[in-house]
Amino acid sequence: MNGGRARVELWTALLRGWRGRCPRCGAGALFDGFLKMTNQCTRCALVLQPFRADDAPAYFTILVVGHIVVPMVLLLERYGQQPPLWFHALLWLPLSVVLALYLLPHIKGSVIALLWVHGIQGSKPSAGSVDPS
Repeated sequence: MNGGRARVELWTALLRGWRGRCPRCGAGALFDGFLKMTNQCTRCALVLQPFRADDAPAYFTILVVGHIVVPMVLLLERYGQQPPLWFHALLWLPLSVVLALYLLPHIKGSVIALLWVHGIQGSKPSAGSVDPS
């Protein structure tokens, strides 16, 4: 799981992933771009490619953004004398987009770190096959 090195605690790995760092050493970058994972850590040579987050980061990001924005919308509706729809759109749409763009790489890094800690590797689909099973 850890490639023969000292075991890393779950919360340490999650925090390193949240910061966009290698879950094992905490020094190497986890991403090449905004969301593109590196193939391996430049510092400790941990191969990161097998740890595929797939749709989990998007799902968790939507869950978190929804739990932040929806109560604020309801509070504004209740105590803000029911502002017009254009005001809601002008306020909540940019806030939701900015919040999602901020959280998505952090959540993806944490998911990758969680997968690494538990040794959960994704399988690569076979070439030329629609369903590998």
